Amino acid sequence: MSLPVLQGEIVDLYIPRKCSWTNKLITAKDHGAVQLNIGHLDESGVYNGSFSTFALCGQLRSKGEADSALDHLWTKKRAEIGQQA
Repeated sequence: MSLPVLQGEIVDLYIPRKCSWTNKLITAKDHGAVQLNIGHLDESGVYNGSFSTFALCGQLRSKGEADSALDHLWTKKRAEIGQQA
């Protein structure tokens, strides 16, 4: 279902998310899924206002693999943005 906006654009009411680790679609019935925003820091360790968003599906969390997946995802993203450990 779509709604027309005053500028003539079409806006969807529901935009599904994908798991950042498995690339599986996170459905509306997946109540175990989470979305995390991880803040970026500058050289002195102060939050600079930007963040990275990761979504993890409930299946990954129920198997106990979410912490490992998030660690791998953040390590890769941190290298992309050039943030130190």
